[in-house]
Amino acid sequence: MTVPSRYQESLDYIYSFVDYSLTKNLRYSPEKFNLSRMNRFLELLGNPQRDYEIIHVAGTKGKGSVCAMISSILSHSGYKTGFYSSPHMIDFTERIRIGDDLIPQEKITKYMDDLKAFIRQVDQITTFEITTALAFKYFSDQRIDFAVIEVGLGGRFDATNVVTPRVSVISTISFDHTKILGNTLSKIAYEKAGIIKKGVPVVISRQKSTALKMIQNIAQERKSLLIDAKARFPVVSGKKTLDYQEFEINDGSSSIGWIKLPLIGDHQLDNARTAFAVINELRNQGVDIPNMAVKKGFEQVKWPGRLEILQRDPLVIIDGAHNPDSFRNLAKTIRDYLPERKVIFILGVSEDKNIRSMLRIIKPVVDTLIITKSEHPRAMKIEKIQEIAQSISLDGECAENVEEARIKAENRAKKNSIIIAAGSIFIAGAFREMYSQNVRS
Repeated sequence: MTVPSRYQESLDYIYSFVDYSLTKNLRYSPEKFNLSRMNRFLELLGNPQRDYEIIHVAGTKGKGSVCAMISSILSHSGYKTGFYSSPHMIDFTERIRIGDDLIPQEKITKYMDDLKAFIRQVDQITTFEITTALAFKYFSDQRIDFAVIEVGLGGRFDATNVVTPRVSVISTISFDHTKILGNTLSKIAYEKAGIIKKGVPVVISRQKSTALKMIQNIAQERKSLLIDAKARFPVVSGKKTLDYQEFEINDGSSSIGWIKLPLIGDHQLDNARTAFAVINELRNQGVDIPNMAVKKGFEQVKWPGRLEILQRDPLVIIDGAHNPDSFRNLAKTIRDYLPERKVIFILGVSEDKNIRSMLRIIKPVVDTLIITKSEHPRAMKIEKIQEIAQSISLDGECAENVEEARIKAENRAKKNSIIIAAGSIFIAGAFREMYSQNVRS
């Protein structure tokens, strides 16, 4: 059997277990969400997550970008750095990487062959628990120095929350997954702040007052140093282009100088500040991280699908924005960077999203709306999106799939047009895959 077919067989096995990311109308319950299965599984594997230092990152917005920046800086400092994230855009291997190197497909197959005997010993184990344990074991076997671990959902009962990190991180909290995490910011913050461990410093991004209060209370209860990145590290914004934005950050003692960040939008400056606060705390703990590594780490960070340009003529951009707050950031970035352009907006979302709010936010900057859906099982029906769009007087043309949406958008594109595909990481991933295969040739 070939590597690709063996690899697909392994993925089919992983997805044959309970996968809450595919479960419709999922409700929170202690029976579904607890850490007992994960702890049991990792004990069987020898607790590989204890073999390296960990940075653990939760939040609603920006946590992936924060992880990518921290990982890049640590890698440029000479540390062998693992990075675990979810979901993937195109291929499962994107979830587990060391530096810029994705885990090879044949490694996925090998680990699944090795882990099956242990998986059978854990009742009701889930897809995400298996994936997380695979990452922990791979990192251990590769003898990494640091792992940057992104929380999957929430925090308190997330499968990643079995780690004891050097630093915990909570990026900006907003409304998302409300059926599971709660319908108030305070409830959501309670779940996210569940990653705070006794005595472990926690870095936080810009937060709304109710979320901040909850985080402060939990940090105080657990005697954890709370580091507010926004309050601690002023950022000065400089030149902005579609390829990068310049910023300068002041740590109170020395200046790194102007940094060219290849991730655009004001929200990425907040993410950069959060990442810098984590690096500063690691330095305070005695980790050697030179200024040049910080600069290079920011300037060479790779995090696809976040206001990423796929093509210049016509200009095609993808973004993983998928909730009202991230749509506010997207709308602001369009106004800031592309004020004179006609926007052809391709939209597809998952069925649990607040699509009405998202449409209201993006409506003022959209000239043409094309509604479509990804192949993900939780993709919202096109007709439902169109109905909601029409209810707020936003007319949208429908496309049965992303390929049809791309063709319709490019046929309508003129010299001053831009095509933006957003609404879910799956829409962004589908477009990225199409354009990487030179769809226009």
